[in-house]
Amino acid sequence: MHATADPYTLRATLPSPETYIRLRTTAGLSAKSVEAAELGLPQSWYCVVLFHGDEPVGMGRVIGDGGCFFQVVDICVAPEHQGRGLGKRIMGNLVEELERRAPAGAYVSLIADGDAQYLYEKFGFRHTAPKSVGMARTV
Repeated sequence: MHATADPYTLRATLPSPETYIRLRTTAGLSAKSVEAAELGLPQSWYCVVLFHGDEPVGMGRVIGDGGCFFQVVDICVAPEHQGRGLGKRIMGNLVEELERRAPAGAYVSLIADGDAQYLYEKFGFRHTAPKSVGMARTV
């Protein structure tokens, strides 16, 4: 029996603004403007893109101040590639990088959409309520 080569590659790189917007919207996340993506992506503390061959099919980022506070954002996988443990692979890589480079005691947060909370729990993330609750606002 021959082992099949893994068709997926995870690379520490930024997606293009167009790829970023496409991956977010196809995975059901909110759309962002090209201007916002052009401004925001270079400010990433760490970012990975998941490729199927040469095609970007997933991504995840960590943003923050580099010392005290970090936030995991943009975890997404294109629908036709979901259900294969790829979100877990992306998240695992981000957590490894946080554990490797972030200072001890750094606070890492995220907002879990729907059932994504079960994925994040596997990496040690816990609900903050009732001690604190997440709040958000869109400009």
